[in-house]
Amino acid sequence: MSTRAILELINDEDARVPRAVRRAVPAIARAVELAVERLSSGGRLVYVGAGTSGRLGMLDAVEWRPTFGVPGTLARGIIAGGKRALTRAVEGAEDADASRDLERAGVRGSDAVVGVSASALTPFVRTALAWAKGRGCATVLVCCNRIRRPQFVDVLVNPVVGPEVLAGSTRMKAGTATKLVLNALSTTIMVRLGKVYDNLMVDVRPTSAKLRRRAVGLIETIGGVSSRRAAALLDEARGSTKAAVVMAATGCTLAKAHRLLRAHGGRLRDVLAARREGDRGPGIG
Repeated sequence: MSTRAILELINDEDARVPRAVRRAVPAIARAVELAVERLSSGGRLVYVGAGTSGRLGMLDAVEWRPTFGVPGTLARGIIAGGKRALTRAVEGAEDADASRDLERAGVRGSDAVVGVSASALTPFVRTALAWAKGRGCATVLVCCNRIRRPQFVDVLVNPVVGPEVLAGSTRMKAGTATKLVLNALSTTIMVRLGKVYDNLMVDVRPTSAKLRRRAVGLIETIGGVSSRRAAALLDEARGSTKAAVVMAATGCTLAKAHRLLRAHGGRLRDVLAARREGDRGPGIG
């Protein structure tokens, strides 16, 4: 085949992935509800995987804090072979029993554990989910093979993408499908937990010049103030974009902004709606 023909074949196969993920949306929705329930009660979300699947789980977990301003401990990833497996292949690691890794990570019955395995056969992931289920965790399996839901899995997310262009190279369609599923899963969890306003990342932490510009723009847009005032409020709020928005919109102090957010479960929309409606509920006035 010519170079172009190879690329067109790969692209044709890649086009199957979004449709497969769309068919899995009902299962992803169940996984979101399960995770929201656990996180709302003080639990965490733990991704477990090997190889490409493990790296994708680690990647998603790392993004939670800068994107949504949540504690770095709220989501974490466990990969077969440990941290060195992030940058190099650790042969045979996927065949290990993961229970000790979960114990070392302090996984508790209040957590949700998401196993990521393209084939659904990886021993590291299966032992992790079985161990977690036995301790009362909510369990989710993300895989791209058509299988029956194992007894130790509460929700099976199963975007079946079909054979890879390069047989067995699950970093391709299966990897793409997994990335889409994890993007959708974590983003929707954060939406449900009130970490966004419309489609804006109002809990973003201004840890770089780019993110500071983004935060200032959010305060300016939602709070209805100038960019200079927005920047000053962000500094006054010690980097809390959401608190600075409340200060901009209501003219209140930082302490009161935090009280308003606590009174409404951290949901900026509810705080601003209460202000518009003259709500005099707890923490207001």
